[in-house]
Amino acid sequence: MAGAETNWAGTHTYRARIERVHSVEHLQEVVAAASRVRALGSRHSFTDLTDITDTDDGVLVSLADLPAAVEVDPATCTARVSGWAAYGHVGARLQEQGWALGNLASLPHISVAGAVATATHGSGVRNGSLATAVAALEVVGADGELRTVRRGDADFHGSVVSLGALGVVTSVTLDVEPTYDVRQAVYTGLTWDAVAHDLDGVLSSAHSVSLFTRWADRVEQLWVKSRDGRVPDELCGAGQATTTVHMLEGGDVEAVTPQRGVPGPWLDRLPHFRMGFTPSRGEELQSEYLLPRRHALEAVERLRRLGDRLAPLLQVSELRTVAADEHWLSSAYGEDVVGAHFTWVRDPERVYAVLPALEEALLPLGARPHWGKCFVATRDRLERLYPRMGDFRALRDRVDPDRVFDNAFLQRVIG
Repeated sequence: MAGAETNWAGTHTYRARIERVHSVEHLQEVVAAASRVRALGSRHSFTDLTDITDTDDGVLVSLADLPAAVEVDPATCTARVSGWAAYGHVGARLQEQGWALGNLASLPHISVAGAVATATHGSGVRNGSLATAVAALEVVGADGELRTVRRGDADFHGSVVSLGALGVVTSVTLDVEPTYDVRQAVYTGLTWDAVAHDLDGVLSSAHSVSLFTRWADRVEQLWVKSRDGRVPDELCGAGQATTTVHMLEGGDVEAVTPQRGVPGPWLDRLPHFRMGFTPSRGEELQSEYLLPRRHALEAVERLRRLGDRLAPLLQVSELRTVAADEHWLSSAYGEDVVGAHFTWVRDPERVYAVLPALEEALLPLGARPHWGKCFVATRDRLERLYPRMGDFRALRDRVDPDRVFDNAFLQRVIG
């Protein structure tokens, strides 16, 4: 319908009233008066994660009109940033002041609060998800009160990756460090034999490593982001590309971050995509499953056996790593993981038809689906994958007993 509000990919239409708040105080008033509330961020979720569909009096709050802030505290090496701000804008403000984040996701367009709430991540065997950089959150709860949860508090590890179930995050305090440069290089022609011979060596060869494949006879591209300046001409038998490449066939190379080993600031190399351009193609669905690294080779074999079935729907797939953390609903809770990411064509019916087979292959290996992307597993299967799920439900019962921040998505996956 004309003027309908949708998510970033245009695959989900929001049905509830959207209230654009103009101050934190205004937000508090809206939340306190509403029977059901969800917060809208950068809308990069591919499901109904942020929507309300089962009530006539719910409200979606947008914080996009609030002024963005990035306040660095050099004494604590932290920065307090607006929760609704995009990482790209936060990064630019930090860089101006001589500071940096330790890691970024593949696209800088996503909001800080939404990314940490879903355990969104970049890559690197020693790099945790974006949630691991969080030192504190300021949250408007169901009663409209503004509260702060800090690292070390009893509720902290249940409150950061919260899927929006505990309140509306207004600011996030992030760990920062002095700015640094990164070199990015892309290698082509990596064989599956080389991967099988030394997968850990491939994944740990730089600060951040991503393998792009379509699950056929090879890994099409190996993206390496180095903080120590080393970008060899050859890596694991694959040669460095001499021209800039895009991971999607026919993709606009102007949209990807600089390659060919040219050094540049962290915010211009750690993401795959540049802030001023549409990431990927903008017409897609995405899924991702994160499983223990010890099962990575078995997962690769199972996915290769599914290759013919995935191929008609797949634009590209990416393998990357995330270090273990302690956040209860994190896909890396308690164990180092490897993520198998899928960029699909924008055809929901056909994509959702293949997801059960994908989950039958990966969930028995301990794979947890990314909360903001397409999956079909529900509470009965997810319960076994998240040992602290019961603790999270108890925390939600305590801070939101009336389920003000509930929705159909949470009912399916949390209960």
